[in-house]
Amino acid sequence: MTTPDPRPTLAILISGRGSNMVAISKACLNGELDARVALVISNRPDAPGIQAARDMGIDTAVIDHKAFASREQFDNAMHERLAEVQPDWIVLAGFMRILTGDFVNRWQGRMLNIHPSLLPKYPGLDTHARAIAAGDLQAGASVHIVSPELDAGPVVAQVRVPIEPDDTPDSLAQRVLQEEHALYIKALQLCVGRKD
Repeated sequence: MTTPDPRPTLAILISGRGSNMVAISKACLNGELDARVALVISNRPDAPGIQAARDMGIDTAVIDHKAFASREQFDNAMHERLAEVQPDWIVLAGFMRILTGDFVNRWQGRMLNIHPSLLPKYPGLDTHARAIAAGDLQAGASVHIVSPELDAGPVVAQVRVPIEPDDTPDSLAQRVLQEEHALYIKALQLCVGRKD
């Protein structure tokens, strides 16, 4: 009889290549993060991150949002799949869908998202272009608890990245992304030890 793994479980939601998902999964495998990834879900069947997760031996699911008539139906399908593994934390890692309030409330306090700005500055899209246009000296990324209001939940951890005089939104995005992986792992280290 196998002993159940006592570590906190994560479910990671992705839409693309899943670079943060890969970094988090590797941190779990090498012991840097005291957790295990129980499931990776993508809303896009062609997301490269799904194969990357499979290559690491992680259970995966594809729930194509285009197959559902409404946002609520898609979120219900995701909730049902997540409920099968009962994750301690749901980690949004490049998941490009806005979740309904009902879904967020079901998992309230157990969902994390990473956003490429120093929240509360620049919620939503085009964060790097907006920071450059505002003349900011710093940009960065924030890991926050997901709330029904977009990018408005409590911040768990942030990293700051200087904005260079010749930065474009793309060059700034690349430098921020380089810091995101370590930031997400740091935020999860803070969260997985929490006892609510």
